[in-house]
Amino acid sequence: MNARNLEKSHRSQHAHAFSDWYGSSAEGLVIKSRRNFLKAGVAGLAGLSLPNLLQARELGGTTKARKSCILLWMAGGPSQIDTWDPKPDRPLQNRGPFSVIPTRIPGVNICEHLPMMAGMLDKFTLIRSVDCRYSNHEPNKVMQTANKLAEARLNPEAERYPSIASVVAKHHGPNDPAMPPYVAFMKSRSHIAFGGYLGSQYDPFIAQSAAKLPIYNDVGVDSGRVGGGEVFSLPKGLDAGRMSGRTRLKTQIEDVRRGLDPLLEQTGGLDQYTKKAMDMITGQAARNAFDISKEPSANRERYGKHLWQQQILLARRLVEAGVAFVTLDLSYHSASGTWDNHGDNIPPYGGISKGLKPLLPLFDHMITTLVADLEERGLLDECLIVAMGEFGRTPVMGTQGSTDGRNHWTNVMSMAMAGGGLKHGQVIGSTESEGGYIKDRPVTPADLAATIYSHFGVPLDTTYIDGGQRPRYVVEDGGEPIHELF
Repeated sequence: MNARNLEKSHRSQHAHAFSDWYGSSAEGLVIKSRRNFLKAGVAGLAGLSLPNLLQARELGGTTKARKSCILLWMAGGPSQIDTWDPKPDRPLQNRGPFSVIPTRIPGVNICEHLPMMAGMLDKFTLIRSVDCRYSNHEPNKVMQTANKLAEARLNPEAERYPSIASVVAKHHGPNDPAMPPYVAFMKSRSHIAFGGYLGSQYDPFIAQSAAKLPIYNDVGVDSGRVGGGEVFSLPKGLDAGRMSGRTRLKTQIEDVRRGLDPLLEQTGGLDQYTKKAMDMITGQAARNAFDISKEPSANRERYGKHLWQQQILLARRLVEAGVAFVTLDLSYHSASGTWDNHGDNIPPYGGISKGLKPLLPLFDHMITTLVADLEERGLLDECLIVAMGEFGRTPVMGTQGSTDGRNHWTNVMSMAMAGGGLKHGQVIGSTESEGGYIKDRPVTPADLAATIYSHFGVPLDTTYIDGGQRPRYVVEDGGEPIHELF
């Protein structure tokens, strides 16, 4: 296997936003004594092609209003009936084991295990009529791309449809050039949508490589160990001074290349992007944003010590520092997702009582703490919060030999939104009496995408080029912004 193929093989296993320049393979102009650190065009910084990302960001999009989005991805598909669309008057096998509580919105009840959310539901919008008919999970693509063709079990091209977050990364960019535009806390590659046709420079920056976080096992037990944060640790023997020396040497080599390469002559070289890349890795802005120890202890205690609680605190720190889009993969395991509650006799998923029930108070605390913290900091109108999974659950309990689980259900799901300067304190849409079918006001994935793009100021007629060299709209199927929110 040659060097380029070896690099491609490595990329397929450890894809990231900065890998598409083959930073560790020997090609083009190589200074062997520098162990391939310098090469044709621009060297990948510690194997990461961050300069390419920065150049693509500058050439492909412009930084606009300081808007952001945090997606709480409830991987596996949470039950609509046992969260935001309860059916308390139905028989047990339909309504489930939980009771309901009133909320700040008169006449609206939600699950008893979401009391904090109920107490501030005037700051949220519940959408009970989300049409998820084309969605599936593992991989989880349709809802995150807003493209019904992005179902990888049926369509081999599904992986290529870009995520909403990747479109934002390209056409809005970060709110601060020292930060990546799209960051994801990812448990599994199959849970998150990537850049696809837009190019790998718009893939998410994987946050585990930059943040030190507790390690949990597949059923949510803290191992007591901490991992991650290695991206800000320079290789042994390579400090910031030596990196600067290598950058000066690379500049000298580029001076030679400019005389040989008309393209570099026209673009003026890549020095500015290399400098920005080194500043991002060796500078303090990104390092501080990913360092949860920099957060005042009182606020760290306010969020909590659980892995997801620390991730959501980091998400707030990241959007405050200039990241545009943060996705949190809320799953303990890398299979279909922790919210895939098939039954208490089916670990690691569990059913409604033993699987979903422990998640709800945790989620309740997380999302309400985030909303309150953003509001206190004057950031809530800038930051849109979206909480959803890939589909709902069956109206009647009992699946795979269990009496207390719910199977996949793609006819309808519920989701929650907050912030973004939108109109909240409302419920949009409804389901039939058993909670399994949309009764009124269907909201499609394309409508969700149009709403998010409107928040970021991305034109809804924006296009990209697909694998057949055809232009495709980022909003298809007649998607429109959810008008009740504006």
